[in-house]
Amino acid sequence: MGTAPFAPGNFRYIPAVFQYSGGVAAEPGYRLERVMFKNPVPLKDGFARIAALIKEAGRPLTSFAACELRSPAPFTEEGFRAFNEIYVGTLAEWGIFDPATRTNPVARSNVCPEIEKPAGPSFHAFVFTVPDANAAPSFHVAGSGESVEGKANYRDHTVRLGDTSPEGMKEKARYVLGEMERRMGLLGFNWAQTTASQLYTVHDPHPFLASEIVRRGAARCGLTWHFARPPIVDLEYEMDCRGIAVERVV
Repeated sequence: MGTAPFAPGNFRYIPAVFQYSGGVAAEPGYRLERVMFKNPVPLKDGFARIAALIKEAGRPLTSFAACELRSPAPFTEEGFRAFNEIYVGTLAEWGIFDPATRTNPVARSNVCPEIEKPAGPSFHAFVFTVPDANAAPSFHVAGSGESVEGKANYRDHTVRLGDTSPEGMKEKARYVLGEMERRMGLLGFNWAQTTASQLYTVHDPHPFLASEIVRRGAARCGLTWHFARPPIVDLEYEMDCRGIAVERVV
């Protein structure tokens, strides 16, 4: 599996599951730009603010390429699917999600802060494409936890399910780091081209921080640790990464 173009958005993506793609990269002549909300914005209002910001930039809604969500608590697998059906409804209205083929080019992370939880699913940040003839290549890899995606369920395909010992967490981290590298490779990138790596866990990463994360180059620009859980019950470790030169806070 390689990447597929999403011509209306001027980016390419890694086909994955209906709720999100595995990652995106801007096409030549364009760059990705990331906008972070200073405070999380509830889903409905967030979509409205994102639409306004994209339109202010003179871009079509189809330029919406990735987002980072915050939810109040991990979902059951059934609850996660129900939430995603609501989420992709707006993407369908924007001409991004294809209901017929269940194809979604938008990359995403959705994690659950352990402290200062939002009242409901909210936007933390989003990424869209902007014309730039001189732009360096840019990409955003979707978040991944320690479970194989696209299977009948997460639980039966989770690395060291229920094991939060130092060794268990190290093995989870190895799997997720490998998945980050696989996705970057499909997009044509590696750790040397990242500008940010983000970690989401409530467990101590220090026992394997140097050996598993820093040594392989995953913290070349530092590591942002969010004290948060992955979006599915029983997942304990998630990461995402990006190579984006222009970022702002609103």
